[in-house]
Amino acid sequence: MPEKPEPARADPIAGDLVTETFDYDGGRQVTVYVPPDPPEAVVYAGDGQLISQWGGHLEAADVPPTMIVGAHRTDDPDEMIRIAEYSPSFDEERFAAHERFFVEEVRGWVRSRFGLAPPAERTAVCGVSASGELALAMGLRHPDVYGAVFCASPGGGFRPPAVLPSPLPATYLVAGTLEPWFLENATRWADALRDAGADVVMAERAGDHGDPFWQAEFPLMVSWAFQR
Repeated sequence: MPEKPEPARADPIAGDLVTETFDYDGGRQVTVYVPPDPPEAVVYAGDGQLISQWGGHLEAADVPPTMIVGAHRTDDPDEMIRIAEYSPSFDEERFAAHERFFVEEVRGWVRSRFGLAPPAERTAVCGVSASGELALAMGLRHPDVYGAVFCASPGGGFRPPAVLPSPLPATYLVAGTLEPWFLENATRWADALRDAGADVVMAERAGDHGDPFWQAEFPLMVSWAFQR
């Protein structure tokens, strides 16, 4: 079973972090990294308490100014609640409720609060571990919204369907050599997406689950999606 990634210690950033609490699930937070220059692209992410802190990695890289919108995971200590929100394979009702929150409510707030609603080719969805499954599911279900998927070390609850939909988002996967189960999951998705004609990167890095290669890969993902 995938383990919950823990928040990374935030690096010093020139941009701002803005946190809003939504009514969903009795009070779910969303943290937004706002780059110091006007954003040219946006990345929506599950496990947002973690990924929203990666703005400093983008500031240190030669990438377009990119906003990160991180929807926090559930506070429920039952890991299966998080899994059910992030993977469509376990609890259809709970997954659908989180999907509406993530795709509709959070994006609507970003549009009204920050005046940002870029087209799909300037919008990505990102996740790590279980939220990597969320990123894949959102990309497949909403390719008109998310033109790219960034997925690190995905869990194995959500697997490629026998017939993939069309069109497919461009997808960048990464996994570590010391996490063979997650590497197998990532490779399975890379193979299936390539076979269906998608634009795919599959990176294999030295490391274990939750190691710093996740953060290190993030600027490469952003560059690949938004500088081409």
